[in-house]
Amino acid sequence: MTAVNTAAANGIKIAYATYGDASAPPLLAIHGLGAQMTDFPPAFVDGLVDAGFYVVTFDNRDVGESTWLDEAGVPDIGALMADPAAPVPYHLADMAADAAGLLDALGIDDAHVLGVSMGGMIAQQFAIDFPSRTRSLTSIMSTPGPAAGPPTPEAMAALLVAPVMERDAAIEQSLAGSRIIASPAFPFDEAGMRARAEQHFDRGHHPAGAGRQLAAILTSPDRTVALAGVRVPTLVVHGAADPLVTLPGGEATAAAVPGADLWVVEGMGHDLPAAVLPELCARQAALRDRVA
Repeated sequence: MTAVNTAAANGIKIAYATYGDASAPPLLAIHGLGAQMTDFPPAFVDGLVDAGFYVVTFDNRDVGESTWLDEAGVPDIGALMADPAAPVPYHLADMAADAAGLLDALGIDDAHVLGVSMGGMIAQQFAIDFPSRTRSLTSIMSTPGPAAGPPTPEAMAALLVAPVMERDAAIEQSLAGSRIIASPAFPFDEAGMRARAEQHFDRGHHPAGAGRQLAAILTSPDRTVALAGVRVPTLVVHGAADPLVTLPGGEATAAAVPGADLWVVEGMGHDLPAAVLPELCARQAALRDRVA
C-alpha cells in the first residue's frame, strides 16, 4: 500500500494515495457510503495500474483520515426520507468539489473519473459540474437518484442498522452487512473482507460521518436530466443481483448519459468479486482508448 498523504482541498483535509506512473493517464477512484480508500480491493487498484493508469484514491470527507465534520451533528435519516428538502451539512456536489480540489492539489488538470456506489453518484456529479476536467466517466453499482434502483428490504435494514463502536463487534457487524449485499454467484472472501474491516476500523471507525454522507445522498437533486449533458465516454457497470442499489439504478444511469455503455454482470451483488476485476480493468482501458 502506497503511503497516505494529505492535501488541502475545498476547505478541508483530504487523505489520498497514488499508484503507478505519474506520467500515465490519471484515474480518480471514488468510493462509496462510509467506505475508505482502503476498501478498494488491492487487486483492482493493481489491475488499473497494470492497465496503464496513474490511480488516485482518497477518503471522502467524513471518513477515514479526511476531515470529520462532527460539529454538524447527526442527521435524522428517517426525517430526511420523509422530507428530502430538509437542510443537511453538505450534498454530493460538495463531495464532487472535494475531488476537484484534490486534483488541483495534485496538479492534475483532468482525469478519468470512476466511482463505486455513492462514489458513482459523486463521479456523475463531477462529470456534470466539471465537464472539462472529466476524460471519461465510470459509474459502478450506482444510480442517478434514490428513486431509481431502491434497495431490497433486507439490504435497507442492513444499511440502517444501529452501529456499534466496540472493535470486535463492529468488525462482525461489517462482515454481516457485507454478506447481505455480496454477490450470490461468486465466492465470499471472508478472510479478505475481515482484513479489510479490521483496517477500516483501525483507520477511523466513524458511523456519524457515514450518516451525514447518507443524508447527502437522500437530499441531493436527481441527476438524470443533467447527465444528458455529459459528453465523455461513459461506462456503467451493475450487478444483476445487487440488493442495495438494484439493477434499475444502473439502467437509469446508462439511459441518462448519451452513448453510455452498460455492462450488467450476472450474479454480481453490491461488491467487486475478484473474478470480475480483470474484465473491469480491461473495459476501463478500452474506455480510456476512446478518449480523443
